[in-house]
Order: sequence, then structure tokens, then C-alpha cells
Amino acid sequence: MPVIFVTNDDGISSSGIKVLSKALRALGDVYVVAPDSEQSAVAHALTLNRPLKPVRTGNRSYSLNGTPTDCVIIGVNRLMAERPDVIVSGINHGGNLGDDVTYSGTVAAAMEGTLLGIPSIAVSLAIDRQSGGDIIITPSRFRTAAETAVKFAEAVLKKGLPKDTLLNINVPDAPESKGVKFTRQGRRVYDNSIREISDPKGNRHYWIGGGAPIWEKGEETDIAAVIEGYVSVTPVHLDMTNHKALEFIKKRWKV
Repeated sequence: MPVIFVTNDDGISSSGIKVLSKALRALGDVYVVAPDSEQSAVAHALTLNRPLKPVRTGNRSYSLNGTPTDCVIIGVNRLMAERPDVIVSGINHGGNLGDDVTYSGTVAAAMEGTLLGIPSIAVSLAIDRQSGGDIIITPSRFRTAAETAVKFAEAVLKKGLPKDTLLNINVPDAPESKGVKFTRQGRRVYDNSIREISDPKGNRHYWIGGGAPIWEKGEETDIAAVIEGYVSVTPVHLDMTNHKALEFIKKRWKV
């Protein structure tokens, strides 16, 4: 039986990871190691200033007082008796599209798995957080994303992934998708994402986040695919070197 490692950045109690881990049991033995509290937007952070303590939360399930990257490192190297065949991170409560991948703890967990030489997938449900009103996240909202995760985890188990490459999957928040599009990473920035507030004493404070997103709607981007109702699957490579720029600089610059 394949061994599947599941983690996330929304925490061990999130609906997304519960639905995901249950769905993946159809493929093999599932182990869960996830943060004990929400760790959204921590990127690829490691905890170096305090000890990490795993707490058993069920059969093959642990919470950890650390980041998603911590969970992968501790889980794979200390908590599991055997090396996992695939790592699936998610289901994230919100999309990880465009430049969001640089902040995402969900994607970072898949990056860490890839660094360890384990085929890894990040899966996110692209909930529209800009539409206003309360967002009610129930297990049923993750059904399509979970089905997608199982399909791609099975494909990765059978066919593998290219070296140093993970899959970043974003699923539209709908009962069904129109299909799958293989995409490139788009660009996404937030307008006026810093809020200035004052406390009762008049002291100034700042709150990052909450601005309206501005995205590139270019062809074959992850963002365009999700807006159109398709599942976006983007292969992300760990080598961030701009090789064309490297050759240009070597040839043109005299320093």
C-alpha cells in the first residue's frame, strides 16, 4: 500500500485537511502531521527559537506547535516509520494563485517535501474572499477539491514528477469544475493592502491584508483558469534562477 503524508497551513482542526485525509485513504495509508493552529502566510518558515512537540490526535495523526515546513521535517524524519510515497498539502481555505505561492504555507510544505525528494502536491480551494458577507466553510465545499487531490495523487504515485518540481493545484469554489487546465503562474498583487488603525490612546497601528486583488489575466495563467471555472494545475520548480538573465549578465556586464 502506498504511504501518503498529509499536512496543511490551516491547522489540524480545519475542514479541508479532514476531508482531504479521508478521501486519500482510498489510495493508501494516510499519515497526518499538521500545525496545532492556523499558520497561513508563514511561507517556508522554520521554527528555531523553541522546541517542537508533537501531540497524537488520532491513529497516524499528530498536531505540532510549528509551521507547515516544521510538520514535514518532523513528520517525515521522526514520526513516520517509513518514508512517504507522496505528500499532499491542503486543502487550503482559499486560493494560492499567482504571487501568493511565495507567501503560502500550503505550497511551502510541498516545497519542503520536494526538497526531501518526495513527490509533493499543494491543493487549494479558491474561495472568493472579496465577494462580501460571511464565508461559511463546511466539509461539503471541499468535495470537488478532495476528488481532484485524489486523482492527481494517484497520477503522481503511478508516474512520478520531474526532479525538483511540485504541483500547485487550485480548484474553483463550485459544485463541479469545467475540467483541468495545465497553467503557468500568473501575477497577483493587492491594492491598498495595508490598513492604518488607531487604538483608544491614539497610537497608530497597521494591518496587512484585505485589499482588493489585481491580477494578470494572461492566457494559460492559473488565475485565468480558475476564474473561468477550471481546475488550475501549475508545475512549480524549486530552481528560481532566471537562466536567460544569467547568460545576459555574464555576456554583457563588466563588473
